[in-house]
Amino acid sequence: MGKVTGFLEYERLEEGYQPVEKRLKNYKEFVIGLKADEAKVQGARCMDCGTPFCNNGCPVNNIIPDFNDLVFKGRWAEAFAVLSSTNNFPEFTGRICPAPCEAACTLNINNDAVGIKSIEHAIIDRAWEEGWVLPQPPAVKTGKKVAVIGSGPAGLAAAQQLARAGHAVTVFEKNDRIGGLLRYGIPDFKMEKSHIDRRVAQMEAEGVVFRTSTLVGELSDSKVTNWAKDTVSAQQLKAEFDAVLLCGGAEQSRDLPVPGRDLDGVHFAMEFLPQQNKVNAGDKVKGQLRADGKHVIVIGGGDTGSDCVGTSNRHGAASVTQFELMPMPPEQENKPLVWPYWPIKLRTSSSHEEGCAREFAIATKEFIGSKGKVTGLKTVHLEWKDGKMSEIPGTEKEYKADLVLLAMGFVSPVASVLDAFGVTKDNRGNAKASTDEGGYRTSVDKVFAAGDMRRGQSLVVWAIREGRQAAREVDAFLMGRSVLPR
Repeated sequence: MGKVTGFLEYERLEEGYQPVEKRLKNYKEFVIGLKADEAKVQGARCMDCGTPFCNNGCPVNNIIPDFNDLVFKGRWAEAFAVLSSTNNFPEFTGRICPAPCEAACTLNINNDAVGIKSIEHAIIDRAWEEGWVLPQPPAVKTGKKVAVIGSGPAGLAAAQQLARAGHAVTVFEKNDRIGGLLRYGIPDFKMEKSHIDRRVAQMEAEGVVFRTSTLVGELSDSKVTNWAKDTVSAQQLKAEFDAVLLCGGAEQSRDLPVPGRDLDGVHFAMEFLPQQNKVNAGDKVKGQLRADGKHVIVIGGGDTGSDCVGTSNRHGAASVTQFELMPMPPEQENKPLVWPYWPIKLRTSSSHEEGCAREFAIATKEFIGSKGKVTGLKTVHLEWKDGKMSEIPGTEKEYKADLVLLAMGFVSPVASVLDAFGVTKDNRGNAKASTDEGGYRTSVDKVFAAGDMRRGQSLVVWAIREGRQAAREVDAFLMGRSVLPR
């Protein structure tokens, strides 16, 4: 694939960033994508490796060597056709996917991996510019009706596949806009929401109906009803639709129940991030959580924590410090040991580069405050041995903090939707539904589940895969067979 000797002749070229001082002044995307000639050279680096592990490293099984080769040959429209055959939303993954495909790249054994994500990004952006991304309405309607609960990447992917199969699809979203955590979890500087809006327009042209501000269940949990104005019962949906697919997110944040947790100024990341996204969209948020002039502690070393760092810096925080419970990983992974699997190594995001102190192997013992407001926290460093952690005596320390953001991941979906349908849960609180042939079915007749609601917190690309696979199973359930790709 690509140029036979390309991997020997060309080096990996990373996408560029706008300067920190410029990008911190706004919430716009700042990644500078590859130009056509640069993407061609990067496509040339794809080896004729015989067994392309990148295909399996990618959860949606993108046909990566083929579109790399087509970009190298300048056949961009064909490259887009190949890419979109497996991925409904490459503009999402091309921006926010961590690229497990690159970790599995054969060239990555002893060199820099092919820049697969940057090539994907270039393909889909050119496809939109050239007008190649068009609605694909079905030639024949089946007369079957499907309700999709949740409009995150799993719900959107499933809805699009089912609509293209000819079913009448209605997507129910409790928030006031479509997109789930794509809309209200991921900051605009990583992915502007216009990318969601134009996909929604495409899907509406394909026949999908969207119902926003509509909660499935009861308006009883304030944590999940910030913008819901209407309700629909599980019984109504089961009576009105031939199948129901549950695609809500894993929205139950992991808490940190230590002394002082109830102090003002200690918040979940998902209380902080959605508010800024709403402001960016033109909404007014009363009492918005802001980091202006504050000393911010972000507890949690993953992507959500990184998003809190970037948003805090854009607010004008006095300082930002990020805590990670695990020890600092090596800067370079042991490739012979871990390839082609996802490696544990130190990852420094663009938000970290904008200004952030990072502490590893550290635990928070207590939040301290004055007059009901957080003013700091007490910590201790940890020693990890044989997979177990223990506190290191004499390492206790106090950090100043005016705002603490908990970004330690998500433990399960909010239970209200699953309880409304009476779906059996697994031991993690997710909907119990296998992925075997004929799978994604829950314990309730004609009710299916996919995405974070089934597998737990995961990547956007995994959500798209789940949505696509579940759509095939729903289609087969309704029609006896399915021509949708699994």
